[in-house]
Parts: sequence; structure tokens; C-alpha cells
Amino acid sequence: MQAIGTWKGGFESVLEDGRAHSVVVDLPVHEGGHSAGTSPLELCILSLAGCITTTFALVAHKRHLSYQGLTVALEGERPPGSPTISRVRGSLRVRSRADRTEIETILRLTLKTCPVGVIFERAHIPVDVQLIITLPSSVALPFEPPTS
Repeated sequence: MQAIGTWKGGFESVLEDGRAHSVVVDLPVHEGGHSAGTSPLELCILSLAGCITTTFALVAHKRHLSYQGLTVALEGERPPGSPTISRVRGSLRVRSRADRTEIETILRLTLKTCPVGVIFERAHIPVDVQLIITLPSSVALPFEPPTS
């Protein structure tokens, strides 16, 4: 893994991973940036959300859990004057008919093994994710072409 950061001006930089992927980071306007991209600190929380969804999918696949939708919503708390995030709270919403206990187990294993989550844990930043289970729609809505 590698990371290459190239400063573009002001507080804006382009980050590249060496595999032809890039992301722009910048500070929000109220912090002196131009908001040309997410902030580096926001990118940390975005990375955690992506790691949780990816790890959940991996664990669910191994455990043969069927689900039709998955959304993670996280919010990082940064007290005024603090240099970094002090806590992350959020929810994992999964659309499934599977047993709640099995989904809870998968979420627990996900939070325990998510590599980005491990970084947060080692930095002593608590991550609290609440599970929300919704049932998939059992009736497909008919397709209706638009009328002109």
C-alpha cells in the first residue's frame, strides 16, 4: 500500500494510492479552505464507514447471510478546540429477513476485525454502531414507463 500526497495550493491536496485512484482533500471554507474536497479528518470517518461495509459484506458472505441492502451512517465528534475526533457514533442499517442474533454476530465480528476500526481502537477513539434491521419489500413494484 502506498499514499502519495501532492499539494495543489491553499489547503488542497490530491492523494493517490499508486493504483490509479485519487481523492482531493481540502479544508472547509469556515476553516480557511475552498472545500474542493473532503477534509483529511472527514476522510478518516469515511474510511471507517467503507471498512465497516466491506468487512460486513465479507463476514456475511462467509456466514452465508442473505441481505438486500446495507448502509452505514457515522458521525465523528470533535470537541471545540480538540485536534482530533474523540468518538464516533452511528448506525448500520441492513435489509434482511435473517435472524437478528446472526446479524448482531456479524456486526460484532465486523467491528472487531475491520482494519480501520482497529486503528480507531488503538487510538482510544470509541466507535459505537447501533444495528437497525428492516425487512425487504416482499412485493415488487410494477415498472411503469413514463408518459409523454
